[in-house]
Amino acid sequence: MAAVNSSKLSLSKSQLNVMSKWNIMPYKLHLIFTFLLLFVSLCFSDDDHEMEEFLKREFSLSKPYQGVGSLGSSHWELMGDAMVTTDQVRLTPDMQSRQGAVWSRIPCHLKDWEMQVHFKVHGQGKKNLNGDGLAIWYTKERMQKGPVFGNMDNFTGLGVFVDTYPNEEKYIEAQKKRYTPRTQRIFPFVIAMVGNGTISYDHERDGRPTELGGCNAMVRNQKHDTFLFIRYIRRRLTVMIDIDGQHEWRDCLDIPGVRLPLGYYFGASAITGDLSDNHDIISLKLYQLTVLRSKKEEEEEEDVVTIPSVDNMELLRLGQNEEGMSGLAIFFTVLFSMLGCIFLVVIGMVVYSHWNESRRKRFY
Repeated sequence: MAAVNSSKLSLSKSQLNVMSKWNIMPYKLHLIFTFLLLFVSLCFSDDDHEMEEFLKREFSLSKPYQGVGSLGSSHWELMGDAMVTTDQVRLTPDMQSRQGAVWSRIPCHLKDWEMQVHFKVHGQGKKNLNGDGLAIWYTKERMQKGPVFGNMDNFTGLGVFVDTYPNEEKYIEAQKKRYTPRTQRIFPFVIAMVGNGTISYDHERDGRPTELGGCNAMVRNQKHDTFLFIRYIRRRLTVMIDIDGQHEWRDCLDIPGVRLPLGYYFGASAITGDLSDNHDIISLKLYQLTVLRSKKEEEEEEDVVTIPSVDNMELLRLGQNEEGMSGLAIFFTVLFSMLGCIFLVVIGMVVYSHWNESRRKRFY
């Protein structure tokens, strides 16, 4: 009986050992799974995982627009034909030769930020019989009337333009040129531009010579909400749009190496000419981004930016020029380049043969 009992006892101990192992295994598996998740998140982390955002109300504009007006205590100031209603800040009515703007009174000293713009462009005019568009600004100057979507030309800072009228068509016709599939734009069109106080906006070409990039955006007379998203983080400018009523952001442009000083003002403006539209701002929401930076990034960004600029701007322009070349133009460029190289090689061979022959004659 003792042998039997001892065997039963030893069996129960082995069972307990097995059971204890099975109880520990899920815990180990959980730790391994957690570690793998952490490793993958670190490997594939992007800006969205590395930053937090906070709404800055002093730089935001939304209903019921209590902080908008001419009083010194208000955060936003109206200019020109702009007016406040219960539903929006109307920059211009659907009337000819109007311009208006709304500007923040407080300079912004945030290093990283994003602006979400809820806007509306609508009017009685038919396609290509409306104009001219609106702009979102982050500039050194404020409250200055002018021809660039209701703001001054030769501005200092960033402008993001929602251009609704194709002026360049008349320019192309005057130059007796034609659009190519790569160069022709579909309007309305969104572009971004950085000015340093000396660069002028080219109206005849819809800002093409100075643009950083852009995209078409069918924003006019939409029944659903339309949004513009501008993010400036780690000296990188990103613009996205949400205009299809799907609540999804679509990429418009993404440019690294954009250097914007601190202490500039946010604003929005619009203008009409012979053609017109209602240009409405429903809300401007500015978010401060808290971003984790490496020591290398902090050292690279220690230099204080005093003049707005874009790194490798010449490369951007070169890329735009290459993009504007048609397939036929590229073919002839390559062809003539090859012929030129062959011609130079032939000339070199002839010169070398003559030189070699004259050299031989010297020894006779």
